[in-house]
Amino acid sequence: MNTADLLEKHPKCTIVVKQWFLDRMIESFKDETVPEDFKDYMRQQGIDSSRIASMVGSNPRILFSVLDEQHVYVQITINMQNLNKPSFTWSINGKDGGAWYETRIEAEKEAIVNAFKTLEEKL
Repeated sequence: MNTADLLEKHPKCTIVVKQWFLDRMIESFKDETVPEDFKDYMRQQGIDSSRIASMVGSNPRILFSVLDEQHVYVQITINMQNLNKPSFTWSINGKDGGAWYETRIEAEKEAIVNAFKTLEEKL
């Protein structure tokens, strides 16, 4: 999953994701003595896609919260039949992804790609 490409391919999702990150950043200023004009400046500037891509690339799970707020629910399921080598799959809003992956992160990344498609259609 190339996050920058994913954001570029799904412009409506990108707006939602950027707003979510911006809201969290501004919210984090509440406890600090950050001037109101700086908060306004941050709102006007926004967050560029490359920063979002960097954050998501290192931790794709962060998008699960964004998706939850949009009622696009991702579930990762583990198959423990072989305790030494579990496998992982995903579903979105109860619809099975179908494939199994060797690692959770692979399943998460594929789930996010498909969740973006779902959200883009919904928006």
